[in-house]
Amino acid sequence: MIQQSQTAAHAPVLAKTPKRAALSSWIGSALEYYDFAVYGTAAALVLNQLFFPKDTAPGVAIFAAMATVGVAYVVRPLGALIMGPLGDRYGRKFVLMLCLFLIGGSTFAVGCLPTFDQVGYLAPALLVLCRVIQGLSASGEQSSAISVSLEHAAEDKRALTASWTLHGTQFGTLLATAVFIPFTLFLSEDALMSWGWRVPFWLSAAVVLVAFLIRRGLEEPPAFREAQQAQAAGNAVKGPSPLAMTLRFHKAAVARVAVAAMINSVNVVFTVWSLSFATNIVGMDRSTMLLVPVVANLIALLAIPASGALADRIGRRTVFVLGALGAGLAMNGYLGAIYSGNWTMIFLMGILMSGLLYSMSNAVWPAFYAEMFPTAVRVTGLALGTQIGFAVSGGFVPVIASYLAGAEGDNWLRVSVFVGAACVIAAIAAFTAKETKSLTLDEIDELHLAREEKELVR
Repeated sequence: MIQQSQTAAHAPVLAKTPKRAALSSWIGSALEYYDFAVYGTAAALVLNQLFFPKDTAPGVAIFAAMATVGVAYVVRPLGALIMGPLGDRYGRKFVLMLCLFLIGGSTFAVGCLPTFDQVGYLAPALLVLCRVIQGLSASGEQSSAISVSLEHAAEDKRALTASWTLHGTQFGTLLATAVFIPFTLFLSEDALMSWGWRVPFWLSAAVVLVAFLIRRGLEEPPAFREAQQAQAAGNAVKGPSPLAMTLRFHKAAVARVAVAAMINSVNVVFTVWSLSFATNIVGMDRSTMLLVPVVANLIALLAIPASGALADRIGRRTVFVLGALGAGLAMNGYLGAIYSGNWTMIFLMGILMSGLLYSMSNAVWPAFYAEMFPTAVRVTGLALGTQIGFAVSGGFVPVIASYLAGAEGDNWLRVSVFVGAACVIAAIAAFTAKETKSLTLDEIDELHLAREEKELVR
């Protein structure tokens, strides 16, 4: 590793392309979260009625549909074990292109699946298979996109540049929710259940095409290309695998990221469980309820780059912790407003919780987490940490929330306390991390290299 670093130091300076990298990361993340959000929305509104037996109790059907939402999150750590090392060994762009077609193809396939009435239990089995492919590919997409945008960024704008990856996730979530509104508003129940729900899944093909056209011209980050050139010239010895290096020297960072990533519980409850709670339990209007995340995400599109820029000025850790604690507290007001049927408070608390407070943490974590790892293992470490955290929050939170809500599905207070506790735990984990705002990526690499050498000596 020392020889590789010395060789890279004498190599020609390669140009960074922060705008193209940010755009590439943005479009891929938009696709990823469009796919995830469109499935979550469909699971809350229609899939529980189409892919499970008709005589299933409503609460049980909702529980089963939420479980299929969670499947994609549960398999994401496995995807991280595969995609992360590929990104560090063969390139960020390689993984970005691979994941693009995997996640886009599996989402399109969901729109083509037969229902339970047509093929029986084969229908939910195929549904789960598509979700597994989504989860495996998503684990590599986001970590590679964040790494490529961070490594192409100007040193004093790393948090802002990396935040565009999460800006893409918000746009994808917004688009997925907005797409369903005209179908629920203008289609009859029969039309929605027969073909209307399929169209949002088919639309992912258009996003795949656009993302491909943008990404095919993307260059690998300079640091990665320098390492590859050194190895190709025979001036560097091929060291241990990125996975082995991560597990040997960066276990603490992986664990810290995994716990901090529990902040995702806010988003999962907001976009999936609360929608099901509002429409199936409280009886709120579907179309109006779908507008809540749309409005919140519109606000988030402004809040995310603003929070990223703020993190470049005052630090990643401070912004993340404030957002996590604030969002956890605001969840209580949001679910309480739904239960009381107060539309004004539902919109206000949804905007405050998700659009503003959660967006603070959401904007900052790409740079915050990625800077906990050196360039050589950044995709692997980031993928493992985030996907373990997302597997717990995304895979189990919908099911846990449904369980905590009780047989009648109306105990929202217990769900609120659970989300608040998850946010406090995430904030504590983030507070233990080193602030990296004032360090360059080269300085971060040097610190990690020095620590690795000390551990080897011991």
